[in-house]
Amino acid sequence: MIKELKSADIRLIQKIIPHRYPFLLVDKVIEIDGPDRGVGIKNVTINEPFFAGHFPSEPVFPGVYMIEAMAQTSAVIAGVGLNFAEGKTSIYFMTMDGVKFRRKVVPGDVLRMEITKLRGGGKVWKFRGVATVDGRIACECEFTAMMDMPK
Repeated sequence: MIKELKSADIRLIQKIIPHRYPFLLVDKVIEIDGPDRGVGIKNVTINEPFFAGHFPSEPVFPGVYMIEAMAQTSAVIAGVGLNFAEGKTSIYFMTMDGVKFRRKVVPGDVLRMEITKLRGGGKVWKFRGVATVDGRIACECEFTAMMDMPK
């Protein structure tokens, strides 16, 4: 029963959410506290396809990808916490509020995404995400999403 799990590796992540390369943006979830809270990891490498154009002389991880990575982490946390390991959870953005980008994220960085559920249980969930690199905030926001979870 995955409800007891406190982490998720890439195999479990791919069972829960439908995202795949080049748009799977969470490598592992290292902490899970039911569907309420968790911490995801994204290892940023120069091999990411968007670095060819963002930006060729100074590669920077796109801010919108940080938000997407937090959303994917949220779906994994909810999927594990609600025992949807085989469900292919889909998450669709509805709103993003209070988005702030605080520092650049570059190849070689490890993006740590701490997610807290603010509201959830039905189809519409609200989360707060804070993404850090080496303990320094890179991005923070609140976002609302519609989760299409299996029954």
